[in-house]
Amino acid sequence: MGLFQNLFGGGQTADLKIIIEQGAFLVDVREPGEFADGTAKGAVNIPLGSVATQLAKFKGKDSIVVFCRSGNRSGQAKTILEQNGFKNIVNGGTWENVNQFVK
Repeated sequence: MGLFQNLFGGGQTADLKIIIEQGAFLVDVREPGEFADGTAKGAVNIPLGSVATQLAKFKGKDSIVVFCRSGNRSGQAKTILEQNGFKNIVNGGTWENVNQFVK
């Protein structure tokens, strides 16, 4: 399982919980219609196709959690952000997974 988590950029559930409790910037990378159907409380919507052009929105954030419907698009978003110099990115997987830790 560890290899699978590393491959897709996921992390330990406890780590995700702590990162969110510490005020991570929550970014739902699904399309606006999907976002409107439900998301993690306090999340912003920056669709995967817009991540590379919206890098300014990520600057200065201590930690960033990206998520989507399955974890695939958020894995791609994590890669894009890392390729642009961001080091504090966590793939939270699904929006439901992230939402369970939001207060």
